[in-house]
Amino acid sequence: MTAVQDKPARLISGPGIVLVWFYGVMVVGAVSRSAYQIATDFDRAPLSYTLSAVAGLVYGFITYSLVRGGDTARRAAQFCCAAELAGVLIVGTWTLIEPSAFHDSTVWSGYGMGYVFIPVLLPLSALYWLRRSRTAKP
Repeated sequence: MTAVQDKPARLISGPGIVLVWFYGVMVVGAVSRSAYQIATDFDRAPLSYTLSAVAGLVYGFITYSLVRGGDTARRAAQFCCAAELAGVLIVGTWTLIEPSAFHDSTVWSGYGMGYVFIPVLLPLSALYWLRRSRTAKP
């Protein structure tokens, strides 16, 4: 007799697919940008480039969690989206209040202004989707 394993609840149905696509684009954008900047000009703006790399890692983990699915992945994604939103709000405010602290922009500078505000809209959308899809019946 073989044991039947339940598949984790899907998080990438409907609007979840759009979230995964956007997070995937942000992973590529943030990681490639920060990798290039760290490799070529790290001394110029280490804080900015490090924050962009952290943003890329957070985006990557959220993407992985959404694709993986299940309750544990949902909780991990919710935690990371909340941390991402906090980061965007803190760094965004910091870059507006004290721009001299940043010698170059980050992914989260000005609440993601350089990325058409996607960095601030994405975690809000993801948190809404994760909460809504948890209560939805399959």
